[in-house]
Amino acid sequence: MTGVPAAAAGGASGARRPAAGAAPGVPGSAVGRTAARSAEGGTSGTGHGASGSGAVVGAGSDGAGVEAPGEDKGARGGKLTAAAVNQASVWNIANLLTMLRLVLVPAFVALMLADGGYDPAWRALAWAAFAIAMITDIFDGHLARTYNLVTDFGKIADPIADKAIMGAALICLSALGDLPWWVTGVILGRELGITLLRFIVIRYGVIPASRGGKLKTLTQGVAVGMYVLALTGWLATLRWWVMAAAVVLTVVTGLDYVKQAIVLRRRGIAERKAALEEKEA
Repeated sequence: MTGVPAAAAGGASGARRPAAGAAPGVPGSAVGRTAARSAEGGTSGTGHGASGSGAVVGAGSDGAGVEAPGEDKGARGGKLTAAAVNQASVWNIANLLTMLRLVLVPAFVALMLADGGYDPAWRALAWAAFAIAMITDIFDGHLARTYNLVTDFGKIADPIADKAIMGAALICLSALGDLPWWVTGVILGRELGITLLRFIVIRYGVIPASRGGKLKTLTQGVAVGMYVLALTGWLATLRWWVMAAAVVLTVVTGLDYVKQAIVLRRRGIAERKAALEEKEA
């Protein structure tokens, strides 16, 4: 039909067709008003009605929907549950063994110094406490790695428990005159120094534990355990040689850790410099 504006024709046909994405029976103007209100509220294409689900979700420009109010509560509940699980995981078998070692430290000192520190019976009980602490040191780390029981508490408490029981034994032996103070100073100085060195170079990487370090720990434990016992005769001579081997391993592995730390730091600095130059280029 000639003489009729195209806009008028389009408007007539548009009135008969509902807007795209509108629910059946909802006028196009109502859909437009709903979309406008939704856009003003920061949510595109979403409206709330009195349907049975409690929410009406429409198609927006990006086709994304909006979560129902109940979903926020579910998310918060999931976070609380996850936090509870993480908190409960602290009380695992590996951490309990670490806590046992910490408790054994004052018990060992009390047994070691009981009755002047020279009673063979009390020294035997002190050796039992020391042996339990050293054995649990082997198992707690293995259990944590094998069964994924590694926690922040274990990372902090485990090395503290290791240094505490060994340091307590060495200081007690030197205070009683059974072990020269310079031996205690070398062993404890090395342990504290390497621990500090690890923290200094941790920004560049982690210094892995070596076989020499594990052998050093074993030798130290055997030597200190033999000194805790009131041994005489050839066993007393044997423990002197075992302690000498422990001191040698302590010094050698300590120097090896220092070397690794220097190499690790240089490599880290070189990598950072190369990355900075590449970024500037």
